[in-house]
Amino acid sequence: MSYYNVYLPNYSIGPECYKEIPHVARNFGKKAVVVGGVTAMSKAKDALLEGIAGSDMEIIDFIPYGGDSSYENGDALLANDTVKSADIIFGVGGGRACDTAKYVADVLDKPLFTFPTVASNCAAVTSICVMYNADGSFKEYYYPKLADYTFINSAIIADSPEQLLWAGIGDALSKEYEAVFSSKDDNLAHTPLMGVQLSRVCTEPLVDFGEAAMEAIRAKQASKELDEVTLDIIVSTGIVSNMCTHTPEYYYNSSLAHCVYYGSTVTEKGHAHLHGEVVSLGVLCLLTYEGKFEERQRLMEFNAKLGLPVCFDDVEITEDEFDAMAEKAMTSTEWEFRPKDVTKENFIQSMIDENKAGREFKAAMK
Repeated sequence: MSYYNVYLPNYSIGPECYKEIPHVARNFGKKAVVVGGVTAMSKAKDALLEGIAGSDMEIIDFIPYGGDSSYENGDALLANDTVKSADIIFGVGGGRACDTAKYVADVLDKPLFTFPTVASNCAAVTSICVMYNADGSFKEYYYPKLADYTFINSAIIADSPEQLLWAGIGDALSKEYEAVFSSKDDNLAHTPLMGVQLSRVCTEPLVDFGEAAMEAIRAKQASKELDEVTLDIIVSTGIVSNMCTHTPEYYYNSSLAHCVYYGSTVTEKGHAHLHGEVVSLGVLCLLTYEGKFEERQRLMEFNAKLGLPVCFDDVEITEDEFDAMAEKAMTSTEWEFRPKDVTKENFIQSMIDENKAGREFKAAMK
């Protein structure tokens, strides 16, 4: 290819950031349709209407996205006359709502504003969608255009379920370790090199502010610490994702920690645990694989403080399920782009070794 493009997110954060909507939208259009989760839209509706009050903008409808980021749900929105008549798509909610809105806006070639209502992932600012089958199983990645702007309302984030922030911290913990690990064999060009280097700022805010952020969300109060963790989860990891994803040339966005998660989806009980919860355990397996035991110890201590897992007992997975987990992981994009030294056998061994280390860590804490 003779050229490539890099798109970076634009965003506002704060309890009153929706008041910036008319100014940001002035060159995009005047009619917006909101597509999102039912609960998310109910929490954001008043703030959205207040944000555009007194301007020439109009929200023409609030439409549920269907409950999952599937092509079926997206195609139903594409056929909706109200959606087709809007100038701008507003995607409101969590990752799956934002991903559905991204798909719809991409196909219709309409401007997209995203409004994350939880700090659980970076979907609001990334140019990748996780698409699911109608039965809820994972289907594939879809690569849309980036949202034109993202509005992060701190008050709405503070009113979101604490378990989703908890899992979001667990997921974001993977970004630095996976980006650095998955790119270790390659001579990186400008964009992925920047992405990998930026990944190195993703861990410390979580460790420094994670406990205080969880306290703030339990109290339903916006705070500096909650903002720092929110920006880390949504924006920092999102920028890394955008700069480290360019298939089929390279994919450094995630690696062995997410392989552990994909593996968990075929286990008897592990599949019921949250994505970020399992990924945080996968990070410990990755550090075990690399022999970075001091860093593993530091993160086990952090996980223990937040109640995140340190061994597979914590996510109800038994060692006799590790082979099936590895077989599932081997079907993933992460496995396709893994470092050259990773085999099924040493991946399984890293899980066995971490399980032993995590059990010993828990025993020592008693």
